Amino acid sequence: MNASPYLTLHELVKKARQKLNHDSWDYIVGGAESETTVRRNRLALDSIAFRPRVLRDVSQIDATTNFLGQRLRLPIVLAPIGGLELFAPEGGNAAAGAAQAFGVSHMLSSVCEPGLEAVAQAAPAALRLFQLYARGDADWVDAMAERAIAAGYGAFCLTVDTAYYSRRERDLAKRHARSGNMPQREFQARLTWSDVARLKARFAIPLVLKGIATAEDATLALEHGVDIIYLSNHGGRQLDHGRGTMDILPEIVAAVGGRAPIIIDGGFNRGTDIVKALAAGASLVGLGRMQCIGLAADGQAGLVRLLEILEQEIHICLGLLGVNSLAGLDASYLHPAPPVGSGETLGAFPLLTLEEKSFY
Repeated sequence: MNASPYLTLHELVKKARQKLNHDSWDYIVGGAESETTVRRNRLALDSIAFRPRVLRDVSQIDATTNFLGQRLRLPIVLAPIGGLELFAPEGGNAAAGAAQAFGVSHMLSSVCEPGLEAVAQAAPAALRLFQLYARGDADWVDAMAERAIAAGYGAFCLTVDTAYYSRRERDLAKRHARSGNMPQREFQARLTWSDVARLKARFAIPLVLKGIATAEDATLALEHGVDIIYLSNHGGRQLDHGRGTMDILPEIVAAVGGRAPIIIDGGFNRGTDIVKALAAGASLVGLGRMQCIGLAADGQAGLVRLLEILEQEIHICLGLLGVNSLAGLDASYLHPAPPVGSGETLGAFPLLTLEEKSFY
């Protein structure tokens, strides 16, 4: 048993809030404009109920999975986040270190310090993926792919839903400027399918597209040889009034038809959330905000503890569904239901106001 004082996820959330200033906290919980997409991510998850089966032998639970030739303790990727150094001084090193220590995958953002080579050295045994924002021409993008390959990353991910930087009104209202509107962003807006074709033709490393949100684009991605589909709406931080990713997942699964793994993120906070995505056809679930919360609460150790609690929640959920491994999950365990929550960013934690015995 871990010696950590944290027994629940909401305790980690509360500690992160205590330690962060308003700007960093808003970076975690906020989104674009009216934050409608943020709420729809949560509502899409809260609109799914379980259909449990009983009288099955669930005395042993196995939630491990294989991905890109590596065994993962849980089907989780720590999603790419720029500026992780806001939440832990070690930045990407802390997140990758937690991924290695626990046994999940980690996707490093190209705008996260201390950079791809340093993070590779900090977590050499982790399944590390690299995500790129285009900040230069084709030669610059290709050079970044070459660096990722040389540093031993298992896949190269191109983010495709950030042609323009959104209006994040929590920041604008406080006159808190971020680096999103740097002049080089024009290169992101110029990306097209021809760039995908060039990358596939030139590099053997598995290619991921992050930001796919329609069956049409998932089909185009496969036609261009993309190896992994990453279904994401940037956590509701880009296009306002988008759909929740769990609402989108069925059409992506149908379009892909088992031809490529599917990663999904967008509002996944609990073990039950992760199980829902896996039952609906996802291969891995990305953790963004929860990753920040774990790091903010207690650095690398806090993130490892968060993963341990998620593992407990996932194991209990699988057992109570009557499933003893991920292979046994399918959509028959899911059922549409009226949402209980309001869709708030942290609506999965209704006990945040609960008075607890001090454990700090």
